[in-house]
Amino acid sequence: MKLQTCPLIFILCVFALSISWATSDSSLGDFFHCLPKHSQSSFPISEAIYTRENTTFPSVLLAYIRNLRHSTTTTSQPLAIVAAKHQSHVQATVICAQHGVHIRIRSGGHDYEGLSFISYIPNVPYIVLDMFNLRSIDINVTDESAWVQAGAIIGELYFKIAEKSKAFGFPGGVCPTVATGGHFSGGGYGPMMRKYGLATDNIEDAKIVNVNGTILDRKSMGEDLFWAIRGGGGASFGVILSWKIKLVTVPANVTVFKVQKTLEEGAINVLYQWQHVVPKLPKEIFIRATSKVINTITNSTSQEGKNNKTGQVTFFGQFLGQTDQLLSLINESFPELGLQRTDCLEMSWVESTLFFAEYPLGTPINALLSRPNKPPPFFFKGKSDYVKEPIPKEGLESIWKMMIDIGTTHMQWNPYGGRMSEISESDTPFPHRAGNLFMIQYWTYWLEEGIEANNRHLNVSRKLYETTTPFVSKSPREALQNYRDLHIAANLRNQTNLETAKLYGSAYYKGNFERLVRVKSVADPQNFFKHEQSIPPL
Repeated sequence: MKLQTCPLIFILCVFALSISWATSDSSLGDFFHCLPKHSQSSFPISEAIYTRENTTFPSVLLAYIRNLRHSTTTTSQPLAIVAAKHQSHVQATVICAQHGVHIRIRSGGHDYEGLSFISYIPNVPYIVLDMFNLRSIDINVTDESAWVQAGAIIGELYFKIAEKSKAFGFPGGVCPTVATGGHFSGGGYGPMMRKYGLATDNIEDAKIVNVNGTILDRKSMGEDLFWAIRGGGGASFGVILSWKIKLVTVPANVTVFKVQKTLEEGAINVLYQWQHVVPKLPKEIFIRATSKVINTITNSTSQEGKNNKTGQVTFFGQFLGQTDQLLSLINESFPELGLQRTDCLEMSWVESTLFFAEYPLGTPINALLSRPNKPPPFFFKGKSDYVKEPIPKEGLESIWKMMIDIGTTHMQWNPYGGRMSEISESDTPFPHRAGNLFMIQYWTYWLEEGIEANNRHLNVSRKLYETTTPFVSKSPREALQNYRDLHIAANLRNQTNLETAKLYGSAYYKGNFERLVRVKSVADPQNFFKHEQSIPPL
């Protein structure tokens, strides 16, 4: 049972009785005894603490796990969860964890490798600092800004913006349940990135709890640290409490569309042309290409009723304007797509966020407020790449052959150009700017349980990744930090080795990695905030 409000002496007694066998470790005992001393008495931290003895501990842990791969019987679990309800709970957790307890910081749980709530470092006790209760959103239409707490999901942000004004939006991602804490600090891309850049390009201020437990804003943290947390991953430098974001203008109605092509319908030719055309289209147009394997039924006399696999590419588009103008632009520049008026829908910007999240048409916008309370019913592995030169048709054919052989892998191609080519690689730690045609996300999923199935599908993920090697960026092979991938490299000891960090650091941050290390060395010289792919101090 969750602890209730009570005098300090009683809190300490209950802590001593309710902690599991692992918490008898002196460092963890010190941590629990320390917490009430450093949080505001009007917001009892006892109400935010869940140990393994609490009957609600499993449900709290599972509620923000977004990958079944991270909720198996072999997955490590924290000794406790502090689900902060007030900023002083965050401060207390940071201060008290320095008694020797490792912390993981979770805002929405979408971390592809689960590093926000899992530790792969053996024999190191850890707790999860959960931010899901800190979810307030304050929209200021007058100065076209908003303060958003780290535990707010982007669906809630989109809903709140639309509730205040239909004239504004924000260039974040398409998955409504992703929380702003990790999404913004790793970059945050979406359908408006060619017009307005990333979420992190539209941040004006932030509040962060540093290693001393002090709350800093942009002025008090300094420009170096403010630079680092906007694309360098906030969890290496402190705990993000909230962001001040700049709202962007959107038309009263935008146009969206979905066009599907199978391999038999010329999908490879369309995708080949997509690479040449879409990154050069006006900034207001975003066309994502999603590839997957589907089953078809052949009705020929020789193979009647036989299931066959083929490839299908779905082109999802958004235009910050009306249908007539979009059709004119696409039919002139990209006639291979075959876009028809009947494919196009005009709707408000906030309704388009539901369209890109693939909700059924007509879904009310309050669906953006929905938060799952358990993992999805499948396992998955994500990876990423950047492409700088068009992939030849022969290359596309080899990729499709591998995908059809595998059968359980999706690829998502997101176009660059526009505003993304105008921002310098060093403006923020996010370096993947000019020179990229598009970004690839790989997504391998499976339903079978067990270590053998897990390893088999992870190997499948690697095979597709190897197939694309000749066609993607090199030296380094770039990757998106928000699609964290431990296959690149990982520090699996209770230290952050600089040479290992350079491997994933160069992929995620390219030449910005060295500056991130310098900022880390000042902000957190003892490396308190760390995980398997964190930024190390010198």
